Amino acid sequence: MIEYFPLKNSKITSDEWDAFVDSSDNGTIFHKRTFLSYHPKDRFEDASLVFEKDNKILSIFPAALIIRDGKKILSSHNGASYGGFSYKQNLNLKEAFELVEGLIDYAKKIKCDRIQLTPPPMIYQTKYSNYIDFALVKNNFNYVKREVSSVVQLDVPKDELLSTYRAEARTAVKKAIKQGVEIAECERFEEYYEILKKNLKMRHNVSPTHSLEELIKLKRIFPGKIRLWGAFLGEKLIAGVCNFSANSKVVLAFYISHDEDYQEYRAVNLLFYEIMKRYKDEGFKFLDFGIFTVNMDPNWGLGRFKENFGARGIFRDTFYKDL
Repeated sequence: MIEYFPLKNSKITSDEWDAFVDSSDNGTIFHKRTFLSYHPKDRFEDASLVFEKDNKILSIFPAALIIRDGKKILSSHNGASYGGFSYKQNLNLKEAFELVEGLIDYAKKIKCDRIQLTPPPMIYQTKYSNYIDFALVKNNFNYVKREVSSVVQLDVPKDELLSTYRAEARTAVKKAIKQGVEIAECERFEEYYEILKKNLKMRHNVSPTHSLEELIKLKRIFPGKIRLWGAFLGEKLIAGVCNFSANSKVVLAFYISHDEDYQEYRAVNLLFYEIMKRYKDEGFKFLDFGIFTVNMDPNWGLGRFKENFGARGIFRDTFYKDL
């Protein structure tokens, strides 16, 4: 029999929660209390759940209560890219159904109008399974949207990696090397952030999800998991990628940016070539480039750019159920 408890009413500490995420089948950095705690305390009303079986944690569900359009929503989690259930590797189908049914029961008890969650895509799992998705659909959850995320499998020998790229990307990498662009991990967040802000404003008329202060704070909390990689021309930073090591299998390219004045150097292409080689050496299985759709509307140019590196699309689903 599976039982659930609101985290705030349980004896589970933040360290125990995070240790479970690390040992789980599909947990990510975004499930961790240490990640969610970077938000100001008054930004979200926490409603996270712990599910236990035989007095041991079977699953955790990070969640917050939000009000949108007059509706009270149990959201997993509005302050993170991914949420949903993080569960033990041996989760079976019956347990998946009991987790979803417990979630619905809890949401009704606290008088929510809706449940919403974005689970990590399948590549974040150790043992691939659609049990949770199936249990959600059978319990009348629907899709808010099915975005497409670009993913590269890091299963190619390093000396063969370039040959897997399309001709356009291969040429760009060679051009960047010939022109003296060099790649290095760095801490130059202020310079990088200025490039990022300018890029996002110019291309999409939006601001970064995180402020510079928040990004630096997250880097301080997760020094080995949030890493800035820069492309340099001499001492000048001309492009950068901030990567989140989401779990032991997947590195997520969270922010990609380059200085438009130096676009001819094709620094981003070389950045990803070097990043893929280095993360493969560290044992990662996938590079998640992030989505190239917004509300299921494809950005064809962005999708094509990522496909140049051998990326293929997988679903990043968001589910909801009105109560």
